Amino acid sequence: MNLWIKGGHLLDPANNRDEICDILVKDGKVAAAGSLLSDNPGDFSGENTRIIDAAGKYVMPGFLDLHVHLREPGFEYKETIKTGTAAAAKGGFTAVCPMPNTKPATDCPEMIRKVLDIAGRDSKIHVYPVGAVTKEQEGKEMTDIAGMVKAGAKAISEDGKSVMDAELYRNAMKEAKKAGIPVMAHCEDKNLVGAGAMNAGAKAEELGIPGITNAVEDVIVARDILLAKETGVKLHLCHCSTKDSVTMVELAKKEGVNVSGEVCPHHFSLTEQEIPGDDANYKMNPPLRSSADVEALRRGLSEGIMEAISTDHAPHGEDEKKKSIAEAPFGIVGSETAYALAVTYLVKPGYLTPMQLAERMSTNPCRILGVPGGNLAAGMPADITIADMDSEYAIDKNNLVSKGKNTPFHGVKVQGRVYFTIVGGEVVYEYKE
Repeated sequence: MNLWIKGGHLLDPANNRDEICDILVKDGKVAAAGSLLSDNPGDFSGENTRIIDAAGKYVMPGFLDLHVHLREPGFEYKETIKTGTAAAAKGGFTAVCPMPNTKPATDCPEMIRKVLDIAGRDSKIHVYPVGAVTKEQEGKEMTDIAGMVKAGAKAISEDGKSVMDAELYRNAMKEAKKAGIPVMAHCEDKNLVGAGAMNAGAKAEELGIPGITNAVEDVIVARDILLAKETGVKLHLCHCSTKDSVTMVELAKKEGVNVSGEVCPHHFSLTEQEIPGDDANYKMNPPLRSSADVEALRRGLSEGIMEAISTDHAPHGEDEKKKSIAEAPFGIVGSETAYALAVTYLVKPGYLTPMQLAERMSTNPCRILGVPGGNLAAGMPADITIADMDSEYAIDKNNLVSKGKNTPFHGVKVQGRVYFTIVGGEVVYEYKE
C-alpha cells in the first residue's frame, strides 16, 4: 500500500530540510517530498493509498538505536526479539542493534544467523546484530570477526564488560578495520570497579552502597581512544556518563581519531541525587552520575561532540529488580521512553533543536553503523517516525510493551509522543488513544 503523509513538519537532517510538506511513499521507498504534493497526488489518490494526517507533528527519518539488549537467546523471561523490537517500534525506532551478551553469547557466524533468523520471523523492524569481540565474552580468544560480518554482523562489542587484554583488543580492532565495521566499546576497568553498584558520592555513602568512580569509565575511554588512533578503526563509545569522557572524545576528534560517542536518556535526565533510596530501578551501568557530569553530557550532545542518543535498553525480571541496589542486576528499560525524555530534557530546555534531535536519533546513528536510513530523500527507504513534541503525559510502566518494567521514570511527566513508526512503507506501530 502507498502512503500519503500530509501536512507534517519534515525534519530531514541529511538533506537540511526543515519545512511543512507532504511525503509520498511507494513500493517501500520515499517517492517524493514537497509542499505542493497535495495539489498533484498522481497515483496516490486511489484506494491503494493510505492517507496519514501529520498536521502538528514532526516527520523524521526512522530512529536507529545503536544499543539494546533483546536477551534472546537465553534470557527470554527478560525479553525476546519479538517483544523487544515491538517496544522499540513503539518508541519510534525503525532499527536496533542487539548486543551480544546473550546465552550463548552472539560470538560466531552461526549465532549471528540465528539472531537474524529469529528477527526475520518475529520483528517488524530492522535488526542489526552486534558480534562479541571474544569467544563467550571471556576476554581470552578473539572471535571470527570476518565470519560474523559475512553472516550479517554490523559491529563488534564486548558490551556488558570491557576487553581487559589490550593486545587482544588491538588485534580485534585491526580485524574490525579490515572488515569495515565499528567497534562499540563498553568502557569499564574491572580492576577498579570492585563491588561498586552506584556512583561513588554522597548518595552512595548515605545508602551504604559501594561506589563506582568516574575513573572506572575514564581509564578505558582513554585506552580505547589511543588504540583506535593506532589502528584506525571506527570506535563508538557506548553509554558515556562522565564529563571527562566528553572531554576526551572532543580532544580525540580534534586529533583526527575516528571516534563517536552515545549518551543514554537516563544519563542526561537524572543525577545520583535523584535516587530516592535503595531502589534498584535506579541501578544501571554506568551509574547515574553527578550534576556536573549530566551538564557535560548535555553540552556534548548540544555541540555535536556526542553524536548519538541510544537507550541501552536492558530489561530484567521483576523479582531481580526487587533486590537491593547492591545485589540487583544492572540495567533499565529505555526503548519506549527515550524519545519523550530527549524532548523533555534536551529539546524543551534548549540543548537541542528538533532538527538536532532527529540527527542524533537517526541520521548520525545510521552513519556511525554504516547502514541505510537517516535520510528521507526521494528513492530512500521509507523508514519514518512521526511524533509530536507537545503531548504531555506521565510515563506508566504498566503500559510498556517490553517484558521489562524496570524503569526509574514511572510517574515522571514528559512531553513528546510517537504516533507512527513506518518501516519500508509499512506502518508497524500506530498510537491509539
